[in-house]
Amino acid sequence: MRAILAAAILAMAGGGWAAAGPLEPLVLPPPAPLGKAVTAYVKVQAPKVALVHVRVIDGKGGPARDDQTVVIAGGRIASVGPGPAPADAEVHDLKGFTVIPGLVGLHDHMYYIARPDMDASGHSEPPIIVPQMTFTSPRLYLANGVTTLRTTGSVEPYVDINLKHAIDTGELLGPHMDATAPYLEGPNSPFIQMHPLKDADDARRMVNFWADQGATSFKAYMNITRAELGAAIEEAHKRGLKLTGHLCSVTYPEAAALGIDNLEHGFWVNTQNDPGKTPDKCSDGTGTPTLYAMDPASPDAAALIKTLLDHHVAVTSTLPVFEQSVPRHSPLWPKAMAVLTPEAREAYLYARNLTNMTPPERAERITTVFQHDMGLERKFAAAGGLLLAGPDPTGNGGVIPGFGDLREVELLVEEGFTPVEAVRIATLNGAVYLGLDGRIGTVEAGKDADLVVIKGDPSTKITDIENVEIVFKDGVGFDSAALLRSVAGRYGQY
Repeated sequence: MRAILAAAILAMAGGGWAAAGPLEPLVLPPPAPLGKAVTAYVKVQAPKVALVHVRVIDGKGGPARDDQTVVIAGGRIASVGPGPAPADAEVHDLKGFTVIPGLVGLHDHMYYIARPDMDASGHSEPPIIVPQMTFTSPRLYLANGVTTLRTTGSVEPYVDINLKHAIDTGELLGPHMDATAPYLEGPNSPFIQMHPLKDADDARRMVNFWADQGATSFKAYMNITRAELGAAIEEAHKRGLKLTGHLCSVTYPEAAALGIDNLEHGFWVNTQNDPGKTPDKCSDGTGTPTLYAMDPASPDAAALIKTLLDHHVAVTSTLPVFEQSVPRHSPLWPKAMAVLTPEAREAYLYARNLTNMTPPERAERITTVFQHDMGLERKFAAAGGLLLAGPDPTGNGGVIPGFGDLREVELLVEEGFTPVEAVRIATLNGAVYLGLDGRIGTVEAGKDADLVVIKGDPSTKITDIENVEIVFKDGVGFDSAALLRSVAGRYGQY
C-alpha cells in the first residue's frame, strides 16, 4: 500500500479533478470471501444474476430506460439492455423497480457528535464529544445505497483505517472507503479530540505520518492557517493524495490559489467578505454574511466561480446538514428516526423544535442564505464545475448516514437539477473526483456491479429514491431492510 501511494502522483499540473489512478487498488480492492457477519445480510448471490424488466438510471444524466435486463457476473456488470436473461442466470423480475449506480458519498462520517446533557432550551455541558459509530454507520450507508464513500474527516483514524481493512477482507459490512486522516486543524477548535497544528512543519509531518498509516485523503478544518494549509496540500500531492477543506480562517479564493482539490459545504463557509475577517483567523460569521450578500447572479458570484474553475477545485454539496437550520424545511422521516437511540432522538427533536421557533427575521435571513447556496451550486455546475454530494451526518439526528445521502439527492432536485442529473452528481461525479470512474459511478457493461435497486421511479418522483430494496456491492446483493433492523435504536450509541 505505501509503495503504491509513494509512487502515485496526481496529474495536477495538467488540470482536471480526477486522480491518475492511485486510489483504485486502495479503495476498490479485489472482492474477498465474505465472513459470517456479512453473509447473514446477503439477499442475492449467484455466479450469474439477471435483473429483468427493470428501469435503469445509468448515472450519466440521460433519460431513464425502461424494461432493461442487467446481467451481473463475477462481481461486474456483464451487460445492460433490452432482451431476455441468459439461460444460466438466476433471474429476478424487477418490474416496477429502478436500478441506479451505487451512491458515492463525498462527505460521510463514521461518528456522531454528542452534546452532553442537552435540554429543550439547547443548553448542554462542555466539552462536545465525538463518539465513533463503527457498527451502525457502515450498515446505514450500505442499507441506503452508498457503496463507496470518503470519510471526510476522522476523529478516530485508526478505527476508520482498520474498519476499511475489515470491510475489504470480508469480515465486516460496509461500503468501499476512502479513509481520511485526522482533521488538519489549528488552535481553538470546538472539538477536544482534534490535534491543534503548531505550524506548517507540523502540518507536513501530520500528512506524511497518516499517509504512511494508510489514510488516503486529508481534510483541512476551520482554524488552519494559509501556511499550514499550503504545506499540507503540497505534501498530500507529493503522495498522490487529495485534500479537501471545511474552511473559515482561509477563504475560498485563498484556498484555490494554494491548490486545494475540493471545498466542503457548497458555498456556506466561504468567509471572503465577512465583516471583520482578518488573515488566518476564522470570522465570527463563519461565512454566513458572505453568502447572504452574494446573490448567485452577482459579479462577485461569477468571479468566485471562475476562480474555482480556473484552479480545478471541486465543490461538495452538503444540503441536508444546512437544511436543518431552515425552519420547517426538513422532513421528519419515521424510517430514519427508528435507527436513533432514544437519547439521540430526543436531542434531535429538541434542536428541531428550537429551529422551528426561530424568530421571523432570522428565519427569513437563513432561508435566503440557503437559497443563495443552492443558486451558487447550480451556477457552479452549469459553468462546468465538478459538484459532488454528501450529507455530513454528524450529531444532528435529521442527518443520518445513508438516509442523509438519499436526502441530498432529493435536495439537489429542489435546487433545480433534474432527477437523473441529481443521480449523476451523487454517483458518477464522485467517482470522477476519486479517479474511480473507470470502475464505478455508472450502470454499464464492464463496471463493478455496485448498484441500488429501488422500488418505484425516482426519475419521475424523486422521493421514490427512499425505497431502497437491495444494494449490490461487488455483485453481491444485500438486504436493505435486514441491515436497518440490525441497527434499529442504536445510532448514537455505537
